[in-house]
Amino acid sequence: MVCPQCAGIEEMFDDEEAEDELRRYRRRGPRRTTRALIRELARLGVEGRTVLEVGGGVGAVHLALLRAGARSATDIDASAAFLRAAYKEAERVGYRQRISHRHGNFAEIAGEVPSADIVTLDRVICCYPDAQSLVELSAERAGSILGLVYPCDNWLSRAINWAFNLWRGMDNFKTYVHPREKVEASASSRGLELSRRVTSGFWQVAIFTRPR
Repeated sequence: MVCPQCAGIEEMFDDEEAEDELRRYRRRGPRRTTRALIRELARLGVEGRTVLEVGGGVGAVHLALLRAGARSATDIDASAAFLRAAYKEAERVGYRQRISHRHGNFAEIAGEVPSADIVTLDRVICCYPDAQSLVELSAERAGSILGLVYPCDNWLSRAINWAFNLWRGMDNFKTYVHPREKVEASASSRGLELSRRVTSGFWQVAIFTRPR
């Protein structure tokens, strides 16, 4: 049975949305917070490392990390439309053979997914009601680094999120502002330590590393 939220993701992030985002990415590159995530990961070193991107969208993060020297990437997305867009872009830029694309809800298939040196969730936590399980499962598969982009936990972000859900009016899909402490505790429970945080308006970028 498909979970209601996953059905909502397919409805929300459909072919039209995916094509719009792909055109935007090709014109302007990654969004500001995505660039910040990529920059922080590159600062830690990505040469020869493997990447697992959960909810990869059009592929902005894993394509950038491959350009920076990462060895291979796995892209998992609950939106079939965005997965097709990511596949198309990977072919266009010549990285298709170094990327494994898989459609599915990561929270359900995590046990089948190999670990990677770097795991990223760029604007993904806000699409899941159970942030604890999602972050814990992601952290378990992060050999060295976990990179997250998710909403800041403050009254303004909660108000914006409430208004967005009211405006969309979708029964199956909602977005969430999860408490920062809950997200950090979930990553810490799997042996990771917060190494850097960058805030940018509605969003925050959090980098967790595994002590050697």
